[in-house]
Amino acid sequence: MADVSETAKMEEEEEKHAYSVWALPPDDVEARLKKLMDGLRSDFGGPHFEPHITVVGAISLTPDDALRRFRSACEGLKAYAASVDRVATGTFPSQCVFLLFHPTAEVVETAAHCRGHFGYKNSAPYMPHLSLLYGDLTDEEKKKAKEKAIILDESISSLSFQVTRLALYKTDPEDKTLKSWEKIAECSLTSN
Repeated sequence: MADVSETAKMEEEEEKHAYSVWALPPDDVEARLKKLMDGLRSDFGGPHFEPHITVVGAISLTPDDALRRFRSACEGLKAYAASVDRVATGTFPSQCVFLLFHPTAEVVETAAHCRGHFGYKNSAPYMPHLSLLYGDLTDEEKKKAKEKAIILDESISSLSFQVTRLALYKTDPEDKTLKSWEKIAECSLTSN
């Protein structure tokens, strides 16, 4: 009997962390986005982070459980197209200036599939976006940052690409510097 309670105790003691699932842009698009993000940061500040479309927002899990759920979610998932609707601004620091993507069936279904595997519940409808700048800016500063994004990359509003990789990231929501964020695993999606 002691073995069962020991195992349960160890599982209870295993630390939980916040994990997120991100859709990653292809390398050429990633380089383009990083250049744009660096340009915005040089004028408006904010932390450095990797370009990504959040598929599953931060959820508290043990490391083993997060990895198991991620691998399970990736099984059989197909690569899909993502296309930008417009450059937008938001109310949260993590959505200061972002690219809003068209919520196509493929984009929304992939998120719903992954969220189901993670048991992630959110009352707000899924809003596929790729943040360009994190920060607590005034509405006027956000407007300037949005205009600057379009100046730095005038065709960014018509960007589209194939999402062929998902990644599991450890994302501590308390870390405003984002320096503790780390990629835990990555999976390649099968071609259509």
